[in-house]
Amino acid sequence: MSGSAREASAERPPATVAVLISGRGSNMQALAAGQGDAYRVVLVASDRPDAAGLDWAQAQGLPTFGLSPKGIGKPAYEAALDAALREAGAEWIALAGYMRLLSGDFVTRWQGRIVNIHPSLLPKYKGLDTHARAIAAGDRQAGCSVHVVTEELDAGEVLGRASVPILPGDTPETLAARVLVEEHRLYPAVLKEFVRR
Repeated sequence: MSGSAREASAERPPATVAVLISGRGSNMQALAAGQGDAYRVVLVASDRPDAAGLDWAQAQGLPTFGLSPKGIGKPAYEAALDAALREAGAEWIALAGYMRLLSGDFVTRWQGRIVNIHPSLLPKYKGLDTHARAIAAGDRQAGCSVHVVTEELDAGEVLGRASVPILPGDTPETLAARVLVEEHRLYPAVLKEFVRR
């Protein structure tokens, strides 16, 4: 990198990221720990107001938003979520254990600015039960992938992968625990590169 390019990079303010969760938010915690010159977390949002990750975020002084779509419907929920994201000044969205499918309209509004971490070596094993499926298939490797979110499930551009060996006697739970360690390492590193490209 040339001196002028380095200076331009140093002068650029951190990208603003909202993290969407549905549970304890361990990947959200990894993203929060990784924030710095490249990005900063401006909102932690959840479709479950009682999500444990919201409590953790509040304890760290991070702004939070919790709203359930139950009773109001998906369009109203996503409209409120979109408003909260924009009010927080979010430029990017990182899904971190967010278990709700986003509508095509929502994805289009944030086209190319939503990323997700998925517990498989995409394009293998889109969707759920990835670790059980990898073990059942006799795979030697499992892992995780960070990808751009598109309207098609787990089908966007893969930005980075990390793999772990599948060991004799592995269960979906033991494999998931080892993959999770790699998720926490991979996600902040990939997000830093993605928001700067």
